[in-house]
Amino acid sequence: MASELDESDFIDSEFQAAQKAASASPALNRPPRPPNREELDSKVGATQQRLLELKRAQESLERERTALEETRRRQAEFEKGREEMLESLTRGLGLLEEAEFAARRDAEQMSKTLEAFREALGKVQNIHQESWTVDNYQVELTRALTVIENARMEWNSARLKWPLLAGTPPTAPSGPTVTGKSPASNPSEQSFLQLCKWGLALTWPLALIALAALVIFLIIEFGR
Repeated sequence: MASELDESDFIDSEFQAAQKAASASPALNRPPRPPNREELDSKVGATQQRLLELKRAQESLERERTALEETRRRQAEFEKGREEMLESLTRGLGLLEEAEFAARRDAEQMSKTLEAFREALGKVQNIHQESWTVDNYQVELTRALTVIENARMEWNSARLKWPLLAGTPPTAPSGPTVTGKSPASNPSEQSFLQLCKWGLALTWPLALIALAALVIFLIIEFGR
């Protein structure tokens, strides 16, 4: 039975193969060697090149960031300016349209006052006292007084409406809503005493005319 054992049974073929492979390539089992100077110089140069590339990329990103921030600032300035001008121009348009309407209304009223002045002036100028006679003296006098008082009423009314006629320079309007009239042209803003003065200024010529007519009537009656 011992003769049946072969010598090859006690040999590890795998171990022998590993020994042969180790002896055939001894560099594979050698530990890595440190880099030499040339390799270090090459790695330093590559690292510096990489740093330069990263620096150029950073500078490019910084320029892009600066440009984006400038664009954002200009966009915000545009939006703010647009809203501001829309609000200002819309408000200014409304105020100027209101002021234009008030100015046109005042111009129309002034035109009417001018026309009334021309008419009253013509009537006063047409009073020719030298043509009066004894027979028509009282009648012509009454008619002349009526013309004079009507002209005076027109004048007083215009003075209340236009301060320039009273020698008061027109005040500069504080805003477009001011129509150019003095505060006296608005009776609602005056006191009761001022309103009474206005009423007396407007009605006393009529009372004077009525009194003159009464006196003339009494003279005619007693003269018969």
